[in-house]
Amino acid sequence: MEFIKEPINKFIKLETSSSIVLFAATISALALANSPFSDQFLGFWKNYITVSIPGLELSKPIIKWINDGLMVIFFFLIGLEIKRELIAGEINSFKKASLPLFAAVGGMIFPAVFFILLNQGKPGGEGWGIPIAADIAFTLGIMQLLGNRVPLGLKVFLMAFAIIDDLGAVLVIAFFYSNNLAWGYLGFGLLLISLLFFLSWKGLYSKYLFLIIGIIVWVLFLKSGIHATIAGVLLAFTIPLKRKTKTRTFFNQTTEALNQFVNDCSKQDEPAVLLTHNQLVAIEEIQDLSEKTAPPLQYLEHSLHGWVSYLIMPLFAFANAGVAFSFGSDTNFNLSLNIAISMIFGNFLGIFIFSVLAIKLKISEMPDNVTMKMLAGISILGGLGFTMSLFINNLAFTDQALIDSAKMGILFGSVITGIIGYLALKTTLKE
Repeated sequence: MEFIKEPINKFIKLETSSSIVLFAATISALALANSPFSDQFLGFWKNYITVSIPGLELSKPIIKWINDGLMVIFFFLIGLEIKRELIAGEINSFKKASLPLFAAVGGMIFPAVFFILLNQGKPGGEGWGIPIAADIAFTLGIMQLLGNRVPLGLKVFLMAFAIIDDLGAVLVIAFFYSNNLAWGYLGFGLLLISLLFFLSWKGLYSKYLFLIIGIIVWVLFLKSGIHATIAGVLLAFTIPLKRKTKTRTFFNQTTEALNQFVNDCSKQDEPAVLLTHNQLVAIEEIQDLSEKTAPPLQYLEHSLHGWVSYLIMPLFAFANAGVAFSFGSDTNFNLSLNIAISMIFGNFLGIFIFSVLAIKLKISEMPDNVTMKMLAGISILGGLGFTMSLFINNLAFTDQALIDSAKMGILFGSVITGIIGYLALKTTLKE
């Protein structure tokens, strides 16, 4: 069981500590947006940055460079996680994936339906996708406060649910929040992605080639009308998971190279400033073997996780979470309330009801050491959808008053969901 428990615990620790940074960035943005420096802070993100090369010019405000540029890396990481889970993780078979799959489907349908019924054609109807997303960082952070009392099965369920939920959110963005398609750009972008799939299938992987083509694909998607972050997910699917070198071969050859390095050291009377030729050869061989032994997908996921968790997501929150609580005539309180209610009740009912149905119909099994009350508690936390909800908010609206009103709903809904979910799980785990 340790081979499952250890990587999960490492993942949870990373997500938990990053949730603190994300929380700090959010609070800072809210404080600045409601301070005497509000105009300067909110105005800063509207400043334009222009990148110009022969034949191409991209000119966007800073907030767009973050949302359409840096967040592509976030979605690329999501794509890597989805592919890894589909091939070798917790959703690589229907039996494993069925419960989190049903939960994710319920957690998307119910909030959207709740919002549509509550909004009833009033301004802001385009925001139906805002309450459907879950935020794994904050949710795991809350669960971590409960300590070791939380069963491993519940944590695994939550992570698998979040991965499937992210995939659902990506599909919603692709099909419902992309418009005015330029088919020429899109076709050429998909052709290049197909080329990468072919190279990956043939075992021809070069990180430099994939990076160059990836940047071209990002620009093409940016110009096509399909949101550029979708390019991140598709590019992630082209990264191979196969290793070029077996672990046993790696062990034998690195041992031989290290022995060569040590033998050269033993021939020296005192430590030399420079390495010998044989020592340099040994180091190069170990580096080459390391690159060939680590699956490219797993290596990239490991390398990017820290950057995304500690830099990109907090920067996104800092740029997007700032909303001035004016409570003026421009504020659409109806929209704020509808989003908050849909996040709190829609997600809870959707996740819990669909999960119970899957178990009662014997399609799925309850995770080990997890009770129905625990499942209810985690279903409440599933409504905490901060990061992805803010992202969809920016795609759904162009009117700043609607964007700010939706932000208020997201913030209130996330806070209330987090508090209720924490208290519910804490009470359940004491029993």
